[in-house]
Amino acid sequence: MRKKKNRSVAGEEQIHPDNKQIDLFLLHLELEKSLSENTVKSYEFDLHKFKDFLNSLKVLSFTDLDENHIEKFLAYLRKEYKSSSGARILSAIRQFYDFMLDNGYLVKKGYNPFENFDAPKLERKLPVVLSYEEVEKILKCVEVTDSLGLRDRALLETMYACGLRVSEVTGLKSSNIFPDEGIIRVFGKGSKERIVPIGKEALKWIDTYLKSSRINLSNKNSEDYLFLNWRGKKLSRMAVWNILDKYSKKAKIEKQIHPHILRHSFATHLLEGERI
Repeated sequence: MRKKKNRSVAGEEQIHPDNKQIDLFLLHLELEKSLSENTVKSYEFDLHKFKDFLNSLKVLSFTDLDENHIEKFLAYLRKEYKSSSGARILSAIRQFYDFMLDNGYLVKKGYNPFENFDAPKLERKLPVVLSYEEVEKILKCVEVTDSLGLRDRALLETMYACGLRVSEVTGLKSSNIFPDEGIIRVFGKGSKERIVPIGKEALKWIDTYLKSSRINLSNKNSEDYLFLNWRGKKLSRMAVWNILDKYSKKAKIEKQIHPHILRHSFATHLLEGERI
């Protein structure tokens, strides 16, 4: 919990009205909204920054600002902060003014002065994707002369061919592969089952891995999991990250690579008709 500052009856007379309103709002967040201490501190920091900005405009009270002041503040947010940070700050201030309206501090105005001002639009970054050529470079970097190399090639081929999440590929079982039908069965978020088409190239590498590699890696602890580590247990999520990172560096791919990129790339190449 935040330390309550100057909230005694005797002390309240010495508090500037704006600071009193901030303190009451923060107490409201703690007691009624049950927000964490760090979140409340974030609100406190944002509100005091806003108060300092108003003071720089010679606006000495939260209740004295007008639309011109708000427009100047929004311009300041656009200049000094990323859109996500600016949106967070504006949200904190809008909630603060809602609180003041509900508690009778805005009687003269009768409304929240921020209600007609929209938050800064958040920039949506497009996901990083690999080109078809970059995916091919990564796959061809895998040396398939031993059991782990064969496993890695089959793993990456399967992830890319089916657009699988990391959790789906690590949980994939040998009995989930149906080569004659050209499909696999995976279990995604919330253990929801889905049937996914798989191409002949990936099936070829899975078949080679099953016959020449998995048989060497498996033991009594392997259960039916398809992709195993050198101890014979199913691969961990981190192992998949490390495998992709290893071959991406070997292929000299300069993009920041993580397993979900293969999923994005699968979808992009499917839409662009660069794979079937």
